[in-house]
Amino acid sequence: MIGKVVSVSSSGTHNFSKDAREWIQLLEGLGVQGDAHLGVTVQHRSRVAADPTQPNLRQVHLIHFELLEELSAKGFQVAPGQMGENITTRGLELLSLPKGTLLYLGAESVLEVTGLRNPCAQIDAFQPGLLTAVLGRDGEGKVVRKAGIMAIVLKSGTVHLGDDIRMQLPPEPYQALERV
Repeated sequence: MIGKVVSVSSSGTHNFSKDAREWIQLLEGLGVQGDAHLGVTVQHRSRVAADPTQPNLRQVHLIHFELLEELSAKGFQVAPGQMGENITTRGLELLSLPKGTLLYLGAESVLEVTGLRNPCAQIDAFQPGLLTAVLGRDGEGKVVRKAGIMAIVLKSGTVHLGDDIRMQLPPEPYQALERV
């Protein structure tokens, strides 16, 4: 399965939304160059407060463009990067990927999927009701998180708009994604 990069974004400050770019540079073991979440250890403020020595499993945030279309149909106006993602994709079912899936972006970059983004209350400050729209329940009543996935950078490289995304599943048995 091949997907596409439809947007790339970054922000040097801990803002909710990130600025659209023509390209971003991924740095092995760190994340997106110039982004506030760059680092070997966790950079999300709530995680730093809990334990600043935790490994940074949230170096790169990806959201599928199909979610933005779903939100638009519900009356929300969300553009790529506005929910804090670094890479907006099209054509890949990100939420169904198993933990450890490798994503090859463009000519060089390789990401490893670590888990699901756990959206927080800041999302409702951006647009009221958005938190409820990106959280759901399955048939068993379990919470379904739809606000994208998180990954770490295994191989540095530049990611441009329009780059292909190829994926490689990990060895079986697959581990379902959990919040990180």
